[in-house]
Amino acid sequence: MMQFGRRSIERLGTCCKQLQEVCAKALSYNVFDFSVIEGHRTVERQKELYDEGRSKIDGVHKKGKHNYNPSLAVDIIPYPSNINGVNVWNDKQRFCVLAGLMYAAASELGYKIRWGGDWDGDGDNADSTFHDLPHFEIIS
Repeated sequence: MMQFGRRSIERLGTCCKQLQEVCAKALSYNVFDFSVIEGHRTVERQKELYDEGRSKIDGVHKKGKHNYNPSLAVDIIPYPSNINGVNVWNDKQRFCVLAGLMYAAASELGYKIRWGGDWDGDGDNADSTFHDLPHFEIIS
């Protein structure tokens, strides 16, 4: 049975209970392992990501889901970071499988989530102009 590591547990602990439950359920399927890379974000961290072009929200003029405490968003990546010479950041297929696991877990638990690979939730990730494949957020 797969388990989160210490750092993933700490980061997931900064997220709302619904996201904690969704991540735990997705991991319990034992399809493949994943790590939590970020939950709650300070405004300074949000601005840093915005300045680097890795976020569309600066945290100052517009608050992001990561900026709530507890966080309404979580960033996760498939583990291990390299399989057959393909770095995880270049492995869209693994992120898509992970998204499927997260959607299944959320549905099973009765929650709605949004994935940064398909912002409009229409099942077509080719129509999004900005992809944030590690990003999942709870929809109220």
